[in-house]
Amino acid sequence: MKNFTKSDDDLKRLVDKLTFKEKVERSLTLIEEAYNEYGDSLVVANSLGKDSVAVWDLVKRVSTTIRGFIITTRYKPLETKQFMYETVRRYPELKIYENNEEIPDELYKTDPDRCCEILKVKPTRRAIEEMKVKCWVTGLRCTEGRTRTDFKEIEERDSGLIKLNPILIWKEREVWQYLALYEVKVNPLYKEGYRSLGCAPCTQITTEDNERAGRWIGTSKCGGECGIHTRPLLAKAEETLR
Repeated sequence: MKNFTKSDDDLKRLVDKLTFKEKVERSLTLIEEAYNEYGDSLVVANSLGKDSVAVWDLVKRVSTTIRGFIITTRYKPLETKQFMYETVRRYPELKIYENNEEIPDELYKTDPDRCCEILKVKPTRRAIEEMKVKCWVTGLRCTEGRTRTDFKEIEERDSGLIKLNPILIWKEREVWQYLALYEVKVNPLYKEGYRSLGCAPCTQITTEDNERAGRWIGTSKCGGECGIHTRPLLAKAEETLR
């Protein structure tokens, strides 16, 4: 599988140079090439956010048999849970993973990194292992926020595990353009003004330009990441928090 981009400068240029149609075609080509190479070992991580449902629609245009997984937590909003159940009813090839181990009350306040590690990173690791994934597909975009500017369309942060980010160079408005044109259903929380969705206690509506500004407000993680995409995924949990 060839690497479409060789530097950050290439990505920045493509973000503004390519038309919406060209970006869609590029995304489909990336997915098709990966599927041709990895087959059933290619699996989609579907967060149920706008970017993920756009990617899910794209992969289904490549092959209706492609599988996926959803990571949910005890803190997800009811609207997200309901949307998740509706989505899985339509696509039974999506498998839900959740970690229900006991954690301290309001750990998301006292140690949000640890909370995300337990509730999000650990079940993602389990999904990758149980589904025997060699290439996982995400909805990451380099235009989404300050923490998402150093990703590549094709990455290998873990030896033998490829991560494909097929809409990395899409802008937010292009995601919404795709969802509207192809009539893709989205989480109803977007109607309330959210731009980035996560767990209820750690997600707010903001008027800031940064798309992820409403995530983890008031903590060291403000506008940041849960940890799934920022370090090798298959490393032991104890090592990732050092």
